Amino acid sequence: MPSRNIVKTDIAESYYHIYARGSGKKDIFLDDSDFIYFQRLFVRYLSKERVEGKMGYLYPSHSKDVELLAYCLMRNHFHILIYQGGVGCMSKFMKSLMTSYSRYFNLKYKNSGPLFESRYKASRISQNSYLEHISRYIHMNPRYWIRYAYSSINYYLGEKCPEWINPEKILALFSGPKEYKLFMKNYEEHKQMLTEIKYELADK
Repeated sequence: MPSRNIVKTDIAESYYHIYARGSGKKDIFLDDSDFIYFQRLFVRYLSKERVEGKMGYLYPSHSKDVELLAYCLMRNHFHILIYQGGVGCMSKFMKSLMTSYSRYFNLKYKNSGPLFESRYKASRISQNSYLEHISRYIHMNPRYWIRYAYSSINYYLGEKCPEWINPEKILALFSGPKEYKLFMKNYEEHKQMLTEIKYELADK
């Protein structure tokens, strides 16, 4: 089971379900280009080769320390499932991700003040058997999840994966994408499990 809510323990070689939403529940993605920019930040910070900015600045790569397993971006919040190799790796990655996106958003929309409600929430997943249910909860946030463009669902259903995401740790629990798709559709049987996951992130 996940450990309750905000990060209380920072443990190496652990899975974490991360959640963050806009300040005052306001939208943090206002158009398609915002979703796309956020996804490009995964490329920037999780590519094996360091990405160079327009002014020649090399962005830090967290690819050796953090694995992105699943994600879903919604209008006013996002969910991420990661594996961190060492203590503090998740915090460094999330700082890079959220600071860069906040800077982009505030500049584009002339926004002032904090974009996000607070520091992200993260639940440590202490049982590997729980991972499949976490991934389903994340992917089923959108009503029409199977056609949703801003989640990792297509990488679970057969689309070739870029280097910055690794769904294999979850898919290894299934015989393949077809079984995972059936698992996704079998919502009612595991509704209680999804309710427990939502409780762990509290006050959504």
